[in-house]
Amino acid sequence: MTVPARYAVYLAPPPTSALWRFGCDVLGRDAAAGERRSGFAIDGIDADAWRELTAEPRRYGFHATLKAPFRLNAGLSLDELFQAIAALAGALTPFDAGPLGVSTIAAGPNRAFVALTPIAPSGELARLENAVVRSLDRFRAPLTDSERLRRDPARLSPRQRDTFETWGYPYALDDFRPHFTLSNAVADAEAIAAALAQEFERRLGRPFLTVDALVLFAQNGADGDFTILRRFPLGASEAA
Repeated sequence: MTVPARYAVYLAPPPTSALWRFGCDVLGRDAAAGERRSGFAIDGIDADAWRELTAEPRRYGFHATLKAPFRLNAGLSLDELFQAIAALAGALTPFDAGPLGVSTIAAGPNRAFVALTPIAPSGELARLENAVVRSLDRFRAPLTDSERLRRDPARLSPRQRDTFETWGYPYALDDFRPHFTLSNAVADAEAIAAALAQEFERRLGRPFLTVDALVLFAQNGADGDFTILRRFPLGASEAA
């Protein structure tokens, strides 16, 4: 059996939901079932070209980041991680983070990601992310030099560099911007976002983001895809 290279704690809609099906169709992979989805395209871009435009987020599955991918600390076990997430989730209450919409997120000069983001900020969502980042950090192995180089610290702000060194991810806490990525960083993000917004409206209307679980994903080998390992419902007892 392949030992997971990294773990991550994400928000992910229930696998039976219309929102989950939409995200998996767009990305071309279902991280719950471990199955490929094919055939999705938008006007002006065929299905093969669309798969190229979604190659990077496809690896991670449809999600919004709470605790970014991390290697498990050598002094702790996966079972202990399960117990910690279950205890944290059990102490929280499900909530509504408001409606989602398609938007773009800048990713350097003339390039942006297309993503689903909350229409308005959610204090509850920010507090959830803060709790997950801080309470689970003891399970994260220290950063390696190669991990630092891959993040390219010169592109980060001083605060983001400090957050990266302290918590293993530069876009946490004060720089947390909840989003479900739908594309690679692309030059024509606005046009793609407009087309995806039409498809999103057609299929789902304007759904609200119901936060009802913490979801543990695992990466299958160093270059593998992330799949759902376990969902931890909010408000559930640790024993359950």
